[in-house]
Amino acid sequence: MTPAIPDATHRWRCSGCGNLTRFDVRRTRRTTEFWHFDLAGEPVVEETELREETVESVACRWCGRDDAVERVLRKDVDAADGPRATG
Repeated sequence: MTPAIPDATHRWRCSGCGNLTRFDVRRTRRTTEFWHFDLAGEPVVEETELREETVESVACRWCGRDDAVERVLRKDVDAADGPRATG
């Protein structure tokens, strides 16, 4: 099962190696876009509406496993890391 895209309260973690920061994500997106062409013919996408998104696979960039990536609460990961240095 492919983990869901993280939101503001979640993040991915590789349970194989502990990676929290680097993942290879393969996804398919269906969008509707408003394209504006200037007088020279150069396009600029001014609006994008996401219609559908499917995450096909998420693999850990460090160890390569695609069966160990899980979505976890950010506060759980931050608490496990211990206090942060300030200054």
